[in-house]
Amino acid sequence: MNQTRIVRNMNLNWKFSRGDEPKAWYKGYDDSNWRDITLPHDWSVEEPFSEEYSSGTGYVAGGIGWYRKDFTLLPELKGKKVYITFEGIYNNSQVWCNSYYIGKRPFGYSSFTYDITDFVSFEENNTISVKVNHKDIADSRWFTGSGIYRDVYLTVTDPIHIDQYGVFVTTPEVSAEEATVAVNVQLTNETNQSEEIQIINTLFDQSGDLIGSSSETKFISEESSIKVDQTIVINEPNLWSPDHPYLYTVVTEVIKDNKVVDDVSTITGIRSFSFDAKKGFFLNDQNMKIKGVCLHHDAGGLGAAVPQKVWIRRLKALKEMGCNAVRMSHNPPAPNLLDLCDSMGFLVMDEAFDEWEGVKNKWSTGHNVYPPKHFGYYEDFPQWGETDLKEMVLRDRNHPSIILWSIGNEIDYPNDPYCHPYFGTMTGNNDANKPATERIYDPNKPNAERLATIAKRLVKYVKECDDTRPVTSALAFPELSNLTGYAQALDVVGYNYKEHLYLNDLEQFPDHVIYGSENSPSLDAWLKVKDNDAICAQFIWTGIDYLGEAKGWPIRAAQAGFLDLAGNKKSNYYYRQSLWSEEPMVFLAAKSKDDLASEQNPRWKGDPHWNWKNGEQLEVFCYTNCQEAELFLNDTSLGKKKMKEADSYLHWHVAFQEGVLKVVAKDIDGNEHTNQLITASHPKKLDIEIDYPVLKADGQDITHVEMQIADEKGHPVFLADNRIELSVEGPGEIIGMENGNVQDLQIYNANNRRAYHGKVLAFLRSKQEEGIITVTATSDNLQTTQLSIPVKND
Repeated sequence: MNQTRIVRNMNLNWKFSRGDEPKAWYKGYDDSNWRDITLPHDWSVEEPFSEEYSSGTGYVAGGIGWYRKDFTLLPELKGKKVYITFEGIYNNSQVWCNSYYIGKRPFGYSSFTYDITDFVSFEENNTISVKVNHKDIADSRWFTGSGIYRDVYLTVTDPIHIDQYGVFVTTPEVSAEEATVAVNVQLTNETNQSEEIQIINTLFDQSGDLIGSSSETKFISEESSIKVDQTIVINEPNLWSPDHPYLYTVVTEVIKDNKVVDDVSTITGIRSFSFDAKKGFFLNDQNMKIKGVCLHHDAGGLGAAVPQKVWIRRLKALKEMGCNAVRMSHNPPAPNLLDLCDSMGFLVMDEAFDEWEGVKNKWSTGHNVYPPKHFGYYEDFPQWGETDLKEMVLRDRNHPSIILWSIGNEIDYPNDPYCHPYFGTMTGNNDANKPATERIYDPNKPNAERLATIAKRLVKYVKECDDTRPVTSALAFPELSNLTGYAQALDVVGYNYKEHLYLNDLEQFPDHVIYGSENSPSLDAWLKVKDNDAICAQFIWTGIDYLGEAKGWPIRAAQAGFLDLAGNKKSNYYYRQSLWSEEPMVFLAAKSKDDLASEQNPRWKGDPHWNWKNGEQLEVFCYTNCQEAELFLNDTSLGKKKMKEADSYLHWHVAFQEGVLKVVAKDIDGNEHTNQLITASHPKKLDIEIDYPVLKADGQDITHVEMQIADEKGHPVFLADNRIELSVEGPGEIIGMENGNVQDLQIYNANNRRAYHGKVLAFLRSKQEEGIITVTATSDNLQTTQLSIPVKND
């Protein structure tokens, strides 16, 4: 296949300067003293925390930063079209090419592409300059990051070419016996003459074998665009699902004068799905429950600049937990995260906005601590909302994982700012400390009926780009939105923390498809889905701890996740696994009977260690989906218990003794599954594991360096908090460290960090040269540990 379209990754060899440089747009500007950086890059996690910053965004810096990159184009490419794409810049970006101003984009989560053909040189060096102005650090309810925090790439095409997002693959007819793959192609001729072209679409399976193709010849006039629709029928297709995420590839070729002048490859999956108001969700004609989590876009110490391999590790853990769906809260995600959802098997709710015209409260001195700040996307929504929403849908519509487009999150939150005379007072799900005056109806505030008008418009924008998927929104106050027409504007209606309304609203609004768009991890919230055919889904807040939305200094993050900021599994992970997973499992955790933390924090499910005071009275939790379990302390049975219908876990009261606490669980087939906690002695050594033992010499490949403090026998020491320092020799660098402790304010990009629960994680990135990376970990009272990682060219 003659590949004519060039897509070049542009992440390497950028220059960066923190602060404003008024002349940095100028091609001839001297940036030799600027820092050398690799994208993705987030300067917010490179600077110290400060209580003067915003609690909502994690007490990190914003401000202004400049980026510059030089690049060349081969002379033989002259006459081609040249585009540059930024997948995400937070925020208020402005872009110049060779001193020419190209454009701006306020929204920090949109991907966008500029045609720079008229401004580039094919003989001389080219310079891209980008100004990023994160002027309001309290502009979000969660951590945002600052900078060019996603990938950048350059695309070179023929003047007769497939448009940006110009291939749309759908599967209008699907069965186990046969499926129709429909391909819509939009092309543009930017020459000054009409041409006869051939458009060929070819379908390949996951092994690269040709399945079928379709071809059509068209005339395309000068300076015009055309659309072409073709179909390919496939017998006995492999249907995409979370359990079987089988992917096909559609290769679209444009041929002129017997030569391929443009080609695009599109990954797709063959599946059908539907929502039913009474029976729930169906995928490939199979009824199923959606077991989802909400995810923000950061990764602890890396901030918003998250390499794809970090998401692989995190998604693997969520998959093992039994999770089959992700809500991208509350903004368009990185495209490579959606790629992983396609290939790893996660259903996706793709969400656009947390804010429309009305500005929400932004907490800056602690969660729900008044007065709030009032910055945010609302300033740009009237002008940019349509553009940003359509960009998301057009960019993402080929992902088979996506089943819902969400136009907003809690836009109808009571009195924030919308209200209505139907309710004299309104209270939301997160209104602790809210003054009484902020709960009452105020006729001078925006009227909530406005939301129905906006929602109808946004739904129309989505349908103009994709009419194959339903549109939803996550409602905070359906009690009102069902009356104003906001809910009726949606195809599928999401309820946030409103499980108690399900039964009544299903009866009152029998045509509404209702589901849980955001839920607590409580057992009751799950049973409301599990035991009701009409309620097909829940999306638990959240899958992973996330930066920002902090309770107050010195806390830097929210701890609502099943995984901590380092991606480590918490005890509540295993509790959820016992509810969601079909694979037999068992897990032990314990807490002091006098510890009230579990009553104060229902998300906490004990600690997985066996180091307590001698004779201390403990409650031992056994999380399992097996039928029965027997607990042993130093080989003495403490009793066998069977899981009753009303039980969600088993527990014993135990007086602590040093040694081994072991549980043996039996599944329905009589197979045994075990888990144990062992009393650890003093910290002695550091066990290190990496998930990628060989790295590519491309300057962008990474591996996780997982460090576990252990005693002399190799038992994990859960309570160890030794400070661990890393040094690196060879073609690699540490780009961040994380331990999961939300009160640890060590600067993110330092080369040392204290262990938390006996663990520390480091992110190691390769450089652009072959060799051996040697990582040395040192800590007082621990044995020094080294590991070597080869770095090789492909």
